[in-house]
Amino acid sequence: MQEVQNLMFVLADKLKQKRDEKKEIESKLKELNTEIEAVEAQLFQLMLEEEIQSFQRSGYTFYMQVSPYPSVLPEKKEEFYNWLKENGYGSLIQETINHNSLRAWVKEILEENGDELPEELQPILKIFEKQTVGIRKARG
Repeated sequence: MQEVQNLMFVLADKLKQKRDEKKEIESKLKELNTEIEAVEAQLFQLMLEEEIQSFQRSGYTFYMQVSPYPSVLPEKKEEFYNWLKENGYGSLIQETINHNSLRAWVKEILEENGDELPEELQPILKIFEKQTVGIRKARG
C-alpha cells in the first residue's frame, strides 16, 4: 500500500510540475508573439516609408505582405449568406455548433436521462470521454 501511495505522490508531483511548465511556456509564447508583432510592425512601417517591397538578409528574403482577414457584420450575416447562395458561393457556408455548447448540452441531456443518451441520438452522436486528473489548491 505504501508503495502505491508513494508512486501516486510522485506522479501527482510530476503532473503538477508539467502543468506549471506548460503554463510558463504559454505565458512566454504570448509575450514572444507580442514582441514579434511589434518588431514586424516597425519593420513593415520602415519598408513602407523607404518604399522597399523586399530585401535579402542572411540568406532570407523579407517582403511586405498585406493579407485580408474579413468578418461579416453580425447584423448582416443572413443578408451575406443569401448573397453567397444567390451568386453560386453557397458551398462556403457551413453550419456548426460550438463544441463547448454541445458539451454542456450533452451533459444536461445525460443528467436528465440517467447517464444515457436518448435512443434516437445513440446512432448519430458519438461521445468520447477524456480521462484527466484535476488539480486545485487545497484549502487549509
